Amino acid sequence: MPDIDIDLPYRDAILDIIDHVPASMKNGRKHNTGVYCQKIPVNPLTNMSSFDYETAEERGYFKMDFLNVHVYKDIKNEQHLKELIDREPLWDLLLQNEFVDLVFHLNGHGSILRQTKPDSLEKLAAVLAMIRPAKRYLIGESWDKIMNEVWTKPTTNEYHWKKSHAFSYALLVIIHMNLICEQLTQLEK
Repeated sequence: MPDIDIDLPYRDAILDIIDHVPASMKNGRKHNTGVYCQKIPVNPLTNMSSFDYETAEERGYFKMDFLNVHVYKDIKNEQHLKELIDREPLWDLLLQNEFVDLVFHLNGHGSILRQTKPDSLEKLAAVLAMIRPAKRYLIGESWDKIMNEVWTKPTTNEYHWKKSHAFSYALLVIIHMNLICEQLTQLEK
């Protein structure tokens, strides 16, 4: 059973109002983002789930990950979000390290972006997938080869992103790109 990731500008705002139990990991530490919003056995010494999140999943418990995503804090309302989504980003900005280093999930990957030159949501999602270890071998390949292989499940246990995850984050990257451009324009006025 997969878990659900929920992106929020401030995760503590939701955790302050819902009844939850922090998830634990095999090493006994608290999971960075995972919680259970259902009744699950709790270790009274740690106030975390008695089972690590993998064992809990095997036993039918459902973990939710509430993630802090700072991009959302500057979005004014639903209409503003729609405008940021609908605006075509300035793709050429992804060729400039100064800009790339400002962008959520892309900072530090300027060389890959200059090599691949994504110019669509689909290609940006593929680049985000290629940044992960299981698909790094595709960096420098043709877009035909990339698109034929980037969404196939790896045969190894190397970390990879599924297509749905990569597309979700690619859209968030586009939102962030447009938000940065909007903020820079407002500063110039």
